[in-house]
Amino acid sequence: MCPAKKRPARPAAPELPPMDTLEHTHHQVMLSLQELAGMVEMLADQGVTDTVQKTAKRIGKFFAEEARHHHAQEDVHVFPTLLESGDAELVAHVQRLQQDHGWLEEDWVELGPQLDALSRGYSWYDIDALRHGIGVFTELYHEHIALEESLIYPEARRRQAEQAEQAAARLEQCAAA
Repeated sequence: MCPAKKRPARPAAPELPPMDTLEHTHHQVMLSLQELAGMVEMLADQGVTDTVQKTAKRIGKFFAEEARHHHAQEDVHVFPTLLESGDAELVAHVQRLQQDHGWLEEDWVELGPQLDALSRGYSWYDIDALRHGIGVFTELYHEHIALEESLIYPEARRRQAEQAEQAAARLEQCAAA
């Protein structure tokens, strides 16, 4: 095997824009929810296996860290301008999403310790309660993501583009003056 050729240095690539990063996390959420459902079925069939433990640990870490960070980023990058829009219907949708964040956190407070226990090999779970909790969590996430991607994110992008155009026009006016 030949040694890898040294690549020339080049400027760092820009980070993904916040909206694209948020959509990427939605994709990760959907995959994690599918994996979570599969893990529960595996748990029901085989009990706490090494695979169940690893899956519980990975999914638990994702929802405890990345998903929470994702919601905080929406609160900073997406929701403020929409809440200030004066559009009552849009504001109501954003407020619903904010409420969803609270409910998802409540659901996670119930599910997180169970996944943590599974990741450590404990078997004190109640499979029916776990299935029910995961079902509620999954349904809310599906509705939440559907609302964000069908209405909220496109509107936030439109408003961000509008603000950028206005800022560019102001710069042009200043340069011409």
